[in-house]
Amino acid sequence: MFYRIIDLLAKEIHRKLTISQTFNILLTSCDRFSHSPHYNNECEELGSATNPNIYAIVSNKLIRLRNKFMPSENKEKRAMVRGDGTYPTVPLKKDTISIAIAQTKVKGVDGKTPHKGIRKNLDYLLECIDIAQGFGGRSDLICFHEFPITGFSNWSKEEHYKVAIEIPGAETEEIGKKCKEHGCYIVFGTYAKDPDWPEHILHLMVMIDPEGDVVAKHWKQRNVRGMFPGSEQYTSAIYDVYDRFIEMYGQDQVIPVVQTDIGNIAMSAVQFEPELFRCMAFKGAEIICRVATGGFEYEDMRLTSYHNSLYTLIANNSINTGERNPGFFDDSNYGGPGRSAIFGPRGIEIAKAGAFETKIAASIPIKAFREKHRIPDLHLTLYQPVFDQYQERYDSGLYLKTLPKNKQDAYKRFLENARWVHYW
Repeated sequence: MFYRIIDLLAKEIHRKLTISQTFNILLTSCDRFSHSPHYNNECEELGSATNPNIYAIVSNKLIRLRNKFMPSENKEKRAMVRGDGTYPTVPLKKDTISIAIAQTKVKGVDGKTPHKGIRKNLDYLLECIDIAQGFGGRSDLICFHEFPITGFSNWSKEEHYKVAIEIPGAETEEIGKKCKEHGCYIVFGTYAKDPDWPEHILHLMVMIDPEGDVVAKHWKQRNVRGMFPGSEQYTSAIYDVYDRFIEMYGQDQVIPVVQTDIGNIAMSAVQFEPELFRCMAFKGAEIICRVATGGFEYEDMRLTSYHNSLYTLIANNSINTGERNPGFFDDSNYGGPGRSAIFGPRGIEIAKAGAFETKIAASIPIKAFREKHRIPDLHLTLYQPVFDQYQERYDSGLYLKTLPKNKQDAYKRFLENARWVHYW
């Protein structure tokens, strides 16, 4: 009952306050009440006489939730990169781990009535988790492609918003049950919506842990611009709403790294921007899960490991044997389906998939790797003067005041704000 009260209160308070402020108010209330003369009476009224520490328990739960999803209060002051080459970690549960990619089909759902298609895609995803864990040995981490639940298609913006799911939500709850059943982490991408960002369509990377909890939901840092002349993405990435994102979540969450008991993991659907992955490495990433749907540049992925001396997974979709994805050919444009791969330090290819559904896996001696691994060596003094003079092609915050109506409107807005235009 008390958990429900906390949940409702948090939602009500957060209409006017940041998430961090909400958590702090709730924690302060719990602490004050636990020291009040009414504490024991209230516990009995709540039916908690058998557990007199109910408020302490709730406080601890709130602290864990805040630490999981929110930056610390001194977020501006906290160092994101250590000066001695090391990086923050948590203890590993084993010396060697198994990481895997489940290369599966993609199917865009009907934007007018998405529920049936989402259910079908989710059932397929759950089945693929069972298959991946049933043959070839169990994996500690399984990475799926960019859109296994929603797929992607030529939706209208209104349909697209309807297709987007909530994280956490009903879908992640079912995936979480599979994580608990198999004792593994699952990583995947999805279109999502969030009540804190009304009308915004988000592009998230999601990680669910072996306890079945969503331990990370990372925004896409930026959308590529100029790849499709006449059309631009209207989905909101961090760069599109930068100032508000920083206010709500803190600088550290722009390029987050999750410290888990199988290693430090970063996730992203961004392509063609090696600086992003260098920053992940600076912040202690040991494994970077990258995802795609429809194609990717192989060397872009391999060089992430080559230049940063870490492990990289690229999970792409497979060929859709039988029923193809509506609105798209199963062709090789932009790299095409398949070719998911796992790379080791120095860009060594450890495993690579063909074009069809499959699982590829690799064993990582994570303990031995961590003992020797350090963050990249960069002679920043040489490059800082150039970076200081560089101006982005367009300023951040393009979608802060108003959102584009469609892809053509997004393209028009980009042209109006771009300092220069080039096409890939």
